[in-house]
Amino acid sequence: MDPLVHLLDGPRARGAFTLRAVMSPPWAIDIRAGAALDLIVVTSGRLWLATGAERIEAGRGDVVLVRGPEPYVVSDRLGRRPDITIEPGQHCVAAGGEEVHLTMGHGVGTWGNDPDGEDSMVIGVYEDAGEVGCLALAALPPLTLLPSGAVEPSLVDLLSREVTTERVARGALNDRLLDCLLIMAVRAWLETRPDTGPNRLGARHDPIVARALDLMHERPEHPWGLEALAAECAVSRTTLAARFQRAVGDPPMTYLRSWRLALACDLLVAEPALGLESVAARVGYGSAFAFSAAFKAHRGVSPSEYRRDRAA
Repeated sequence: MDPLVHLLDGPRARGAFTLRAVMSPPWAIDIRAGAALDLIVVTSGRLWLATGAERIEAGRGDVVLVRGPEPYVVSDRLGRRPDITIEPGQHCVAAGGEEVHLTMGHGVGTWGNDPDGEDSMVIGVYEDAGEVGCLALAALPPLTLLPSGAVEPSLVDLLSREVTTERVARGALNDRLLDCLLIMAVRAWLETRPDTGPNRLGARHDPIVARALDLMHERPEHPWGLEALAAECAVSRTTLAARFQRAVGDPPMTYLRSWRLALACDLLVAEPALGLESVAARVGYGSAFAFSAAFKAHRGVSPSEYRRDRAA
């Protein structure tokens, strides 16, 4: 199996926030919602995105992935001072502090300073991608630009239409379309990216590393050691360790620990009634005590505290 399948199965849209934004210059929006990932499709005009030291310009048909939770600015011109801020929970305020999430609404799924504005985009927001999803998204740059045509245009057009429809099951269909667009965008980025450095998503290029990742992903409960993994991959321990480090950027056992604990985080949230012994067994720890010690060393809180905090 393609080892990417397990990683990209993490970011799943569930009641995702989707919106068509329509703007007339001058405009600039400071997005501080803290989401795990924003997916933006430019449907008309041109716009600039800036986060940290990254700057990109996007035009009609382009797809942009913005990896959170760091804030970013989207505007009609680079350097424009933002006049609107998007806060956590998609709460919109103007520069003077007044709320504008309702006054700038223009019907189903449409928002902006001008319903006939020349610059428009469709935005899909992954508020929380889960810990497994974050492992995948961490491999992306802060801003990823896919030029027009790199992602199936018919899918882009369909999402653009569905965002503003009032038909039944609109939200469920938008979620599935958003997931498809994300996977296609990541695949397009990987296919055009030179394989020049370690990357969890690009490790599929090495069949030995891909095999090791498959084993870890499919059987995290197995008591894997470097020797057992190397034997399954039909190479020596030294060979596996060197190739894995070169392709992924982490030693095999370090990656396995991260994978197991990411799975555990998502299990603790998804199945609140599941006891710690059961969680530990599912992710390859021999006891709840060993699991709790590893979890706290990795996350800084106990599994029970993590589960309680996420529930809250």
